[in-house]
Amino acid sequence: MEKQNNFARHVRELKVYQSAFNSAMEIFKITRTFPKEEKYSMTDQIRRSSRSVCSNLAEGWHKRRYVAAFTSKLTDSIQEASETETWLEFSYACGYIDQVLLDKLTNQYEIIIAQLITMELKAPSFCPKDKKK
Repeated sequence: MEKQNNFARHVRELKVYQSAFNSAMEIFKITRTFPKEEKYSMTDQIRRSSRSVCSNLAEGWHKRRYVAAFTSKLTDSIQEASETETWLEFSYACGYIDQVLLDKLTNQYEIIIAQLITMELKAPSFCPKDKKK
């Protein structure tokens, strides 16, 4: 799924990071069409949560020295991806996106969540320097 930490030099090399980044950028483009009255509620929230998947993963990547710290940030990434899915549902319910787009983005986030959970389950293999193995 992802490159192991001894091969990936930067978090940007991970497939899950790339998927999350591309999905967040797609959400950014879509939310440009949301009504102005949603600027400080739905638009900001969905952009924030979608971007936080990547930012938490990046923070965790640099905390790999300790499994617990790395795992904590992966959990935060999973939570942000789940929040993004909820905002996508609201976007659909409000008529801002159609069913096809909802299904596409939800599927992307389900894959991202599955990849993050896999990383979480295999966290020690990403943290070779952890002294508490």
